[in-house]
Amino acid sequence: MTTDPRIELQQASLRVTRPRLAVLEVLADEPHLDTDTIIGRVREKHGSVSHQAVYDVLRALTSAGLVRRIQPAGSNARYEARVGDNHHHAVCRSCGEIVDVECAVGHVPCLTAPGGHGFVVDEAEVVYWGTCSDCAAAAT
Repeated sequence: MTTDPRIELQQASLRVTRPRLAVLEVLADEPHLDTDTIIGRVREKHGSVSHQAVYDVLRALTSAGLVRRIQPAGSNARYEARVGDNHHHAVCRSCGEIVDVECAVGHVPCLTAPGGHGFVVDEAEVVYWGTCSDCAAAAT
């Protein structure tokens, strides 16, 4: 995303609205948030906004490619404003923390699917599972 979310919205042919700007601001400050947390952060910073408005904004921003929706197995959908670089994620099995991990190897889509099965691969979604350093330290 560029530094100006207004321009990003305009380039994506989306109207610039207060809820859209608020959601983009929240996700720029803190990635990997679930919908309820996004709603709470938007309300803290900008006052009243309905659940439905935030759901609609997330759907529009995701469809426009301005926000990425991820959903590691067993957890709620999360959203981030880092898009277009095909990065991956590491998830802590203990506390659920999610962190960005740069591309595994090579060029986008990072991995070559063996055999391919006739697919032209343009994206690879990789999730690394393990224990974050805080949880590992607490366990010892």
